[in-house]
Amino acid sequence: MDGWSMETDRLVLRRFRENDMKAIFQLFSDKETNTFLPWYPVKNMDETERFFEKRLKDRRYCFAVCLKGGGEPIGYVHAEEDDSHDFGYALRSGYWRQGFASEACRAVVGLLKEEGVPYITATHDRNNPRSGAVMRRIGMKYCYSYEELWQPKNFPVIFRMYQLNFDGNDGFVYRKYWNLYSNHFVEA
Repeated sequence: MDGWSMETDRLVLRRFRENDMKAIFQLFSDKETNTFLPWYPVKNMDETERFFEKRLKDRRYCFAVCLKGGGEPIGYVHAEEDDSHDFGYALRSGYWRQGFASEACRAVVGLLKEEGVPYITATHDRNNPRSGAVMRRIGMKYCYSYEELWQPKNFPVIFRMYQLNFDGNDGFVYRKYWNLYSNHFVEA
């Protein structure tokens, strides 16, 4: 890992570039992929460029997921640098169910651990259990669920919050969402 790219058996993870706009448009306009993402699909290249500037460009832990030999991004993995260390990922729907998300996530988790990030959290809509399966495959543990009026989509969603601690403090649970939303609970 040189700070800008890393490789797995089948993937190259690297920073997004300005010349990735077509691939970024394909990813973030894919309605199936965006069903469970917190934004609406982009509709044109202008929206894609604004999305790139706001969410992908120059972010320390934001990686384009590319097939080896392909070069073009098919997805992304990111972690926020705030106290949530929120971990997220998505692939274009044509690349689902092939283990690419888990493979890419494991690589980024390794980097985060190596760089001293104490923990990561991740949430998924409970109507999207495959995302939770990725979280479990990379070692995350379910902590609790909560209901949020999801913005900007403006409908209620039950999210499941998972966490992976790297610092040995296995008893620590990030409780921000628990404290923020009154409808919170632990599912059996």
